[in-house]
Amino acid sequence: MRIRHKPWAKPELEACIFYVKSPAEQKGKWTELFSEPERPLYVELGCGKGGFISQIAPAHPEVNFIAMDIKNEMLVLAKRKIEAAYNAIGQTPDNVRVAIQNIERLDLAWDENDRADRIYINFCNPWPKGKHKKRRLTHTRQLLNYKKFLKGEIWFKTDDDELFEESFEYFKEAGYIIKFKTFDLHKESGIENYVTEHEKMFSDEGKKIKFLIAEPKKEV
Repeated sequence: MRIRHKPWAKPELEACIFYVKSPAEQKGKWTELFSEPERPLYVELGCGKGGFISQIAPAHPEVNFIAMDIKNEMLVLAKRKIEAAYNAIGQTPDNVRVAIQNIERLDLAWDENDRADRIYINFCNPWPKGKHKKRRLTHTRQLLNYKKFLKGEIWFKTDDDELFEESFEYFKEAGYIIKFKTFDLHKESGIENYVTEHEKMFSDEGKKIKFLIAEPKKEV
């Protein structure tokens, strides 16, 4: 989907107190953005309009969150949703940060000196054409990059059957163990799930929501 350029998006983001202006400058020190850096750090890759991060971050003040997307025009909408969510409960968003970042080039901003205790990947572009599949956020080469700083789990959610099933092999190739998977998340109990606009839309269309939890294999 092509996103129209909005000249007001970048200035609005730069005026935001929880916007990270230069992700590359945070390489090796993402936890230092927070007043309590010892808290768990959860990262959403490809946050879109912020439907997920604006629900989970205020619900978990004991966790620090970073939401990343590639477009100012998308991230500014996430920023507004986050502000609205925190305003509704009379709090400030001190445990969340948003940043512009091409996830395919995450190595420019994250390395082995960083720490993410969980990564969320929600309804990413399935890139169905063969020549484009390497751009998937769950492709083997991406999963290997995440392993450099991931200390915990990946929570992956999608409506796309092919992406979900082909990701099983990607996780295997990259040295991950799939701890849990389901082809119908909404029939499961005991899993914390925040329904976004996309998720509701796909569900209303009759599509099942697929979900898995994976983690890197422990070194022997």
